[in-house]
Amino acid sequence: MQKAMKSVLMIAYFFPPEGNAGSYRPLRFVRALATLGWDVRVISVNPYSYDRYDPLLLNSVPPEIEIIRVQGRDWWQAIQAWRGKKEKAVLAQASIEQAKKIHSAQWAPFRSRLRSAVRKIEAAYYLPDRAMPWIRPAFKAAVDTCLMKKPDVIWATVGPISSGLVAFQLSQQIHVPYVLDFRDPWGLNYYPDDLIRPKFASCRVRSIMRQIFEQAESIVFLFDSVAECYLQAYPGFINEKKIHIIPNGFEGSLDDFTLPFGERLTILYAGTLGTYRYDTLLQGLKFLKQRQPAVGKRLRLLFVGDGNEPLLREATMVGLNDIIETIGVVPYKEIQCIHRESHAFLILGRPSEVKGHELVAGAKLFGYLKARRPIIGVLPRDETRNILANVGVSTIADVESPYEIALVFQRVLETWINGSLEALLPDPVKCEAYSIEQQGVALIGALEGKVQKKTFFPGTVKIPSSLREDISQ
Repeated sequence: MQKAMKSVLMIAYFFPPEGNAGSYRPLRFVRALATLGWDVRVISVNPYSYDRYDPLLLNSVPPEIEIIRVQGRDWWQAIQAWRGKKEKAVLAQASIEQAKKIHSAQWAPFRSRLRSAVRKIEAAYYLPDRAMPWIRPAFKAAVDTCLMKKPDVIWATVGPISSGLVAFQLSQQIHVPYVLDFRDPWGLNYYPDDLIRPKFASCRVRSIMRQIFEQAESIVFLFDSVAECYLQAYPGFINEKKIHIIPNGFEGSLDDFTLPFGERLTILYAGTLGTYRYDTLLQGLKFLKQRQPAVGKRLRLLFVGDGNEPLLREATMVGLNDIIETIGVVPYKEIQCIHRESHAFLILGRPSEVKGHELVAGAKLFGYLKARRPIIGVLPRDETRNILANVGVSTIADVESPYEIALVFQRVLETWINGSLEALLPDPVKCEAYSIEQQGVALIGALEGKVQKKTFFPGTVKIPSSLREDISQ
């Protein structure tokens, strides 16, 4: 008798054609579970606007996967989406000078104060987060689909926290266990809304978090450090035996290393830049150029993605416009081509004033590992740095030291000139630990409520300094 196929209903607010970083983890897991013989259905949002629309990503979703999309009705968010589209259309037709005036006007004192006040109101109203309007329609759609076929387990990717609340409510309704997958440190004062909410609203969010933690079948975190933070922030509501540590990763096998042609060493940074720190990067490059004036003819830093305009302005001001180039957002398939045309990759960290910045390792890092290129890290003491060190990357500079940054870039440049760039590659065996093949098996363990083989030991990891005061309260 053939064994029945197990099924999972995924609650994934971010999912293709949304092309932001939040979509890739659920997409990888959907594909992995389908390959491993699971029946997968996805509840996702049909937003008023996408952060980064990439319809080609839908081609990566297996055809047998059913996607149910819902839209939360909210007049305020509808207006904001309309204004955003209108502004983009105006900027697309504006000259460079006109675009500068528009940006300057947005940061005028009165408009800045007004925007700040509106954000505080939004943070108090939208609970547990801005995805609040989708909770009711997502719950209804999930109940309807479960009436046709009841899943064995519910899986919710968090963030937003609203997805976890949908999973909790659905579990209570249909009596099926749910698993929480924390993609980012939601509820730990990492996001700006966490810091500007009034006390009553913060208490409500914490109450929701306690509720969804306490009833979860399994809870997946990216790193031991993240798990330790949540254990101490929500004492008594998380069963440590239910914790599973599954970092981000990549699909498929590692690429072969082939040295691209070109008269300049091209170092690629792919993805959003605006929330990452690059001030000391510019200082380090300026220092390197002062020591070696001809470096501009041999070195090229290419930034692909959104939020690049301030970087280009600052680079021009310090005389680095011959080294730094920028391109706007491009589809994922095109990014893969640019990967192959680059000699090395650059990865940055979050600013030190961001609470919980030590807990983050950007999703782009794992695409870098798969693409088999040397990686330059300009980083604080965070999880990105830990991963790079774990896979044998030695080209890591302290974000606080422009001198160290200059030395790392000089070393990579000299290695390329000497024709030995391959010596700087990450260890392929250690990189394989981040493959979806291994992570898919680990996820199934979490979905089935098993105790993870690699046990998490509470108290063995220190709380990051940026969160110590908040968590100890």
